[in-house]
Amino acid sequence: MIHPQAIVSPEAELAADVTVGPFSIIGPGVQIGPRTVVGPHVVLNGPTKIGADNKIYQFASIGDAPQDKKYNGEPTLLELADRNIFRESSTVNRGTAQGYGITRIGDDNLFMAYSHVAHDCIVGNKIVFANCAALAGHVEIGDWTILGGLTAVHQFVKIGPHAFLAGGAIVQRDVPPYVMVAGNPAVPHMVNAEGLKRRGFDEDQVKNVRTAYRILYRSDLKLAEAIEKLRALGETQPEVKAFVDFVASSTRSIVR
Repeated sequence: MIHPQAIVSPEAELAADVTVGPFSIIGPGVQIGPRTVVGPHVVLNGPTKIGADNKIYQFASIGDAPQDKKYNGEPTLLELADRNIFRESSTVNRGTAQGYGITRIGDDNLFMAYSHVAHDCIVGNKIVFANCAALAGHVEIGDWTILGGLTAVHQFVKIGPHAFLAGGAIVQRDVPPYVMVAGNPAVPHMVNAEGLKRRGFDEDQVKNVRTAYRILYRSDLKLAEAIEKLRALGETQPEVKAFVDFVASSTRSIVR
């Protein structure tokens, strides 16, 4: 199922049912799992491991060297899990020796046209990158996050699960779970309540998250005081515990 005008290195490993379109180039050290479809004019470089049922559209560049001046050709890795979609001209780089040594992407993510994932990023599951959304190096993104078009995330930032980054947001600090941010620099606006409902959170859970948001952002408490108050709520409300654990562990400080 490899087009005769594709170029596939003999050192690449492709499952028997992988499809490769014309003019695509698959380099040495690339492993591709079952039923993955590589469209035309795609470039895949290794070491890169790609799971099952992924779809990669034309002009995407996956697994090339990191855009980092410190990188000196060390053998680093990119790992993609299953059922991801990479639309036109999306790019993903391998890790660096100075970082994790690996860039890792989970399952069921959508990377729209011109989106970018830099070296050493850890991307979870069921995340949407709208057109031109970009991650700098060492960024971590939790499950179910949505990044609007032209969003830019600063290096070493962490984004919690179920967060929503509005189009054009410039994110320089950590974004807690469930929070919607917008602007340059990005600031919190509200809870991603509609997204939570779509993902099975009941009314009480959404209410608990709203309460936690108000305590953190609307109560005029100092951060340490807000965390202490939230800890008490988190003892009986798991959704709040996830919120307070993230805030308490932030190393770049959170959006305020």
